[in-house]
Amino acid sequence: MPSKQPKDEKSRADMTEPLISVIIPVYNCEQYLAAAVESVLGQTYQTIEVIVIDDGSSDRSGAVAQSFGKAIVYHKIDHSGGATALNHGVDLSQGEYLAFLDADDLWVEDKLTWQMAALSQDSELEAVFGQVEQFISPEIDLNTTNLTIQTKVSPAYHKDTLLIRRQSFEQIGRFNAQFQLVDFIEWYLRATEQGLNSLMLPQILAKRRLHQTNTTLRLPQYRVEYARVLKASLDRRRKLGKVSTDNNP
Repeated sequence: MPSKQPKDEKSRADMTEPLISVIIPVYNCEQYLAAAVESVLGQTYQTIEVIVIDDGSSDRSGAVAQSFGKAIVYHKIDHSGGATALNHGVDLSQGEYLAFLDADDLWVEDKLTWQMAALSQDSELEAVFGQVEQFISPEIDLNTTNLTIQTKVSPAYHKDTLLIRRQSFEQIGRFNAQFQLVDFIEWYLRATEQGLNSLMLPQILAKRRLHQTNTTLRLPQYRVEYARVLKASLDRRRKLGKVSTDNNP
């Protein structure tokens, strides 16, 4: 059996690994935030900085975040929406790679290890996604709720499963603060339009919590924003001549 690597030698080895900045935006999510942060701090890939951006929470989210002490960077801003919080986290970050996690979701412990392995094997690969597993939050009484899981595990082009090189992220641009619920969809459409070279891993990387206050359950607003995002993407592609206008209104 090989001997265990001495702690000081492991620390020197870790310093040669690229730094990943993990950004967690939070707004009134005190019930779930600690579990989200713990799932990041428990990663097998440890060369990370964890940045929690408090989007003007009025509950104890700030106290929960600050209970982690120096293990994270905590910063509170005026309530401006998730996209602004994400962008603020990017501004504060120092990593060569960027990753994001919603405050009510979780990562599996090998998420970053699997993704960094893929990126290290292909210098032209810019971003890595993976599978997401949905689960109904344990405190939910299934006898009194209509929450259901349509597809438990599925490939997810979602910020929870994204790991991206900073340079590629900056080329695509920041998240659009005009959108409260589909900010990542809007960003990903711009990324695909610009030819983002990405990979979908077969492993489950994140676990998405279903609960009564998920923002995506605000379906009317979600549908309006989604339609606006799709139209904007179509308009950009038409302008670049990537879509025929012959059969479109």
